[in-house]
Amino acid sequence: MAGRNGRTVRDLRRANRTAVLQRLYFDGPLSRFELGPATGLSSGSVSNVVADLVADGLLEEAGSVGSDGGRPRTLLRVAPESGHMIGVDVGETRVRVELFDLTLTELARAELPLEQQGYEVEVIVDHIRSGTAEVLAAAGLAPERLLGVGIGVPGIVERTPDRGAVVHGQTVGWDAIELESLLRDGSPLPDTVPYFIDNGARTLGQAEMWFGAGRGARNALVVLFGSGVGACLVTPEVEHGRAVEWGHLTVRVRGRRCRCGALGCLEAYAGAASLLARWREEGGSVPEAADEETALTAMLAAAYPPDGTAADPVALAVLEETAEYLGAGLSDLINLFQPERILMGGWAGLQLGSRFLPAVRRHALSYALRHPAEKVTIELGRLGPDAVTVGAAILPLADFFARGGRRPDPDPESPPPAWRTALQERVPR
Repeated sequence: MAGRNGRTVRDLRRANRTAVLQRLYFDGPLSRFELGPATGLSSGSVSNVVADLVADGLLEEAGSVGSDGGRPRTLLRVAPESGHMIGVDVGETRVRVELFDLTLTELARAELPLEQQGYEVEVIVDHIRSGTAEVLAAAGLAPERLLGVGIGVPGIVERTPDRGAVVHGQTVGWDAIELESLLRDGSPLPDTVPYFIDNGARTLGQAEMWFGAGRGARNALVVLFGSGVGACLVTPEVEHGRAVEWGHLTVRVRGRRCRCGALGCLEAYAGAASLLARWREEGGSVPEAADEETALTAMLAAAYPPDGTAADPVALAVLEETAEYLGAGLSDLINLFQPERILMGGWAGLQLGSRFLPAVRRHALSYALRHPAEKVTIELGRLGPDAVTVGAAILPLADFFARGGRRPDPDPESPPPAWRTALQERVPR
């Protein structure tokens, strides 16, 4: 039965369960007494919801605390073993697959190199499947216990009703790839385990906003600086973030050709792949047969020698120019979205780290409009190189919380009678 605002009793129960689960997840352990003010629920509602969640195995006791003259209050927390998620990062040089419990403690991981195959779809699909099987076997976990598999990919992700998630990854040669359908075909997972596929910058943003340097900010931009560059915008209107194809903003008319085929994209100047290409073109000593991460480490050491020897002027000049391009690109984001915080992550951003960030920050603030520039902070992400994988695992976790900690019901053979549904919604819990 729906109320005046269109919400049914079932909707209300789900919202109350979500409120209690999320508060305990982020701020627990807490007592029932503390959960009332923290969630805005009455003491009776808290007691009913907690009893329901304990019966479902989602909450467990976590000790007790004293009260003013009364009985000690029992503390509650989310039970780590009550759910499991897999996060996948489809990166530039490898596919990383990690298995987590409900509190995002890593239980197992698999690293599958891409080597020379690049982004061939068959290779990516095979790596995701084999990595999933490997981590489940390592942890001794049955596939049916998964809440879902989250996957961070390059490109734009389109959700379709008939084909699932379709990926448009122009820079990696993916043209309307039906990735979800391909993963489902011959998947080692049962049909009840959903896939959640999204842009890698958005999964990075999800992780930093939940657990990293973005926590507490209402307006933030999380920038992924790797082989290419991307960004995730988080605002009150876009609570869970929206991927922004920032790397394909034009920064120089008729400039360098980007991997996407266009001329003058930011990625053609500021992505790690382009940065290394420019060092090589200028006569830099790029290590032969080295992957991008190793080559960037060598470039950083050449530009900023740890032993105090003279810097490689070519490497230093290319890095300084790259910092200015990144800063100019960030100034556009500042002017457009006026964020409180900008966070830089991704393997290249973290590797260059504090050496690189002051120059990027200086250029961003000098190119941006003064008023929004005075209100923004620019810093590194805090979650390290696993942030994309963690963020991917958060996708099924966020869906689980939004459903009040309930797994999706299997599709019934036929719908239940209307009278039974109405009666169930009227029964108080």
